[in-house]
Amino acid sequence: MFLQHKQTGVLVEVLEVKELIDPFTDAIQGRIQDGEEEQDPEKFAKSDLVFPSGEDLPRCWLDADYRTKD
Repeated sequence: MFLQHKQTGVLVEVLEVKELIDPFTDAIQGRIQDGEEEQDPEKFAKSDLVFPSGEDLPRCWLDADYRTKD
């Protein structure tokens, strides 16, 4: 799965989807997709990522208490 980094616009390959959908995890392991060589894994804050379409990540992936807030 690929997401886009908000500040730079580069695509990030998500290495563990479980980290992405876990609302108790603030960051994920991913690889920047840049050039032909595979990049080293890095940590990315989930709040800095969006879908490639520009749509924000679902609130339930970011906030464990999403049901109790307005």
